[in-house]
Amino acid sequence: MRYVSRYVWIAASFLFWCAIAILLVLSSRADALFETRDQKLSAVKTVGIVSAVGDQFILARAGLTGLDNSSRNVPIASWRLDELITQEVGKALSVRFQVQPVTYPRAAFAAIQDSAITAVNLVRDDPFKKLLRTELSPQGLDAYIVITRAKANFGGSNRKVEGVGLITYSTVLESFSLLHALYEIRVFDGKTFDIIEKLAAGPSDDASSVRLAGPSLVLDGNFDAPDETLHRAIVDLLSRSLPGTLSDLHLADPR
Repeated sequence: MRYVSRYVWIAASFLFWCAIAILLVLSSRADALFETRDQKLSAVKTVGIVSAVGDQFILARAGLTGLDNSSRNVPIASWRLDELITQEVGKALSVRFQVQPVTYPRAAFAAIQDSAITAVNLVRDDPFKKLLRTELSPQGLDAYIVITRAKANFGGSNRKVEGVGLITYSTVLESFSLLHALYEIRVFDGKTFDIIEKLAAGPSDDASSVRLAGPSLVLDGNFDAPDETLHRAIVDLLSRSLPGTLSDLHLADPR
């Protein structure tokens, strides 16, 4: 019996130290991951900005909508939101990096629907990477910042909203409109075009209880089409959320 107890003690000790070793390895790998991200960013001197949030305003409905539950796209090219985003991001990054203008097919970037880390892109070339390599000029900058539309679930439902738009929610008890400017930012290595970091913009500080996982604002009243009031509100959402998102990506200091 004494020998059995001894073997049990030895086995338990062995398993304990194995567990400690595994934790140390996992910890070192996690540290290495963050060090790799920080090291890559510390080596970046020149950046180019690609904004392709798009020129469509998406009107949608939810709740008791009857048969009218479809979305409607309205062109808003005159709002020049991508130019605004490029300007705001460039201003924030110019404190740390040398920002250089780039030319790119905006519609091609805006049309990409899947993420660089989805399973399908583990076996095929990332579509963003392909566009950056073949359709972007100039080549050879240290990094490229790509801003595109993001998606989010509306409230606790499976209903998704996307990009810039407004969803009107109506029930017997309540009715409101939720304006949103959903986007995500990717940072690509300018030499390999591998993704360094990716992050979607978080909720607004003053977002309502019916929240989206992104910048949004509750509005009173019904809107049949985007107007100057909605234009100003979208500009405000973007201008207030971009500094914090860039800070979370370690690209700019928090304001």
